[in-house]
Amino acid sequence: MKRLTVSLALMIASVAAQAKVTLPDQISDNMVLQQQSEARLWGWAKAGATVQITTSWNAPAVSVKADSNGKWVASVKTPAASYAPQTLTISDGEPVTLKDVLIGEVWFASGQSNMDMPLDGYWNCPIEGGNQTIATAGQYKGKIRFATLAHSGSFTPQDKVTGTWKDCNAENARWFGATAFYFAENLQRILDVPVGIMNSAWGGSRVEGWLPAEVLKTYPGEPYTEQEIVKQQQEYLRSEIMYNGVLHPVIGYTVKGFIWYQGCSNVSSSDTYADRFAQMITLWRQWWGQGDLPFYYVEVAPYNYGEGTDVGAILREAQYKTQFMVPNAAMVCTNDLVSPWEVNQIHPKNKQDVGRRLSYLALNNTYGFSGIRCKGPEYQSMEVKDGKAIVTFRYADEGFSRMQDVEGFEICGADKQFVKAEVLIDPADRRNLIISSPKVQQPVAVRYAFHNFSPGNMANIHGLPVVPFRTDK
Repeated sequence: MKRLTVSLALMIASVAAQAKVTLPDQISDNMVLQQQSEARLWGWAKAGATVQITTSWNAPAVSVKADSNGKWVASVKTPAASYAPQTLTISDGEPVTLKDVLIGEVWFASGQSNMDMPLDGYWNCPIEGGNQTIATAGQYKGKIRFATLAHSGSFTPQDKVTGTWKDCNAENARWFGATAFYFAENLQRILDVPVGIMNSAWGGSRVEGWLPAEVLKTYPGEPYTEQEIVKQQQEYLRSEIMYNGVLHPVIGYTVKGFIWYQGCSNVSSSDTYADRFAQMITLWRQWWGQGDLPFYYVEVAPYNYGEGTDVGAILREAQYKTQFMVPNAAMVCTNDLVSPWEVNQIHPKNKQDVGRRLSYLALNNTYGFSGIRCKGPEYQSMEVKDGKAIVTFRYADEGFSRMQDVEGFEICGADKQFVKAEVLIDPADRRNLIISSPKVQQPVAVRYAFHNFSPGNMANIHGLPVVPFRTDK
């Protein structure tokens, strides 16, 4: 009789375990939900089961039915942001209660290693100020949280990926992506609300890695079947696997927008980059189903991609172009954020200014802080007068950051041989620069920082750098 009682108890426990809802890692304790939204939640239960969701903030209770595969999807109305911890209960008869849930601003970070790179740095690749940031991270406990998704490539779309939400303290912050952390830090301090970052970056990944097979098959010569993709021997260069393994499982988690830092692995295909990157942005927005979500991204920094080539400069040009191909997108320039000795360092140490510049775009364009400037001077037009090139810029209305010792400008004549240029601010219009050289009598074209590694030192008065350009394109 005793043995029967034990067996019956085990059977009941087993049935209960099977009945209990299961959730992805990202629907968990410590998660951050986007404020004043219909926050999307999902998980699995018994096929056809009714799942009910209730919240401590007294949102209307939500009931949904699991489909024939047990998958259910629901949306919960969220209130204004608050530092007060909340709870959220999901039940199909046996409740699962998520604790210490925060309501705030949620951003999705992605790209390659310069977005993945943690505050703790990489081997022989430090983060400038990273140790101090880690040491003081506890000040953001209950204010900044990260869900860092594991590198988990796949040839088929997955439903789950490892990566739970972590609160901010010295131990956890070591592994927070540095660029995204400094972005979140500035948002949190200025908006005074909790900020959550879901970081889904993968070092070395190409744009093509974040797109599905049905898109890749439209790209001439791009592998899209498993048999073809495995021939791309370096996993990080493979097509499709990031989309399937890391992106697909979290598509639709309600966010405010995207931040992106990628490009190095596409320098050999800059001719297709802008179109494919723009298509990726468009598709991500469609999949998320929240309209034209903000998409802010980082220009790849100066780096020695090889002697005799300017592939990095051409890739940056394609990146700059992309923001005009899709709505509600903008690029951060990083040309001034490297030291001379970082010529062969593909992971520049200065991530603080990169993250802050991304936050300026969000604060100005998304949150309406018009007094926070977010754009550096961008080439607009050129005319030749009296043997000198007069170059006009957007986003330089108050002038430039320096009046002498300007580095990075080159000029050429009809022979197309570029030489170092002299630079003066036009006294008739401070938005213009006068570019010349005694070696060029009749200018034909001007370039600025248009090499793989050619850091410039010109900015507007807000310290936002001139974006590299060439007029002969």
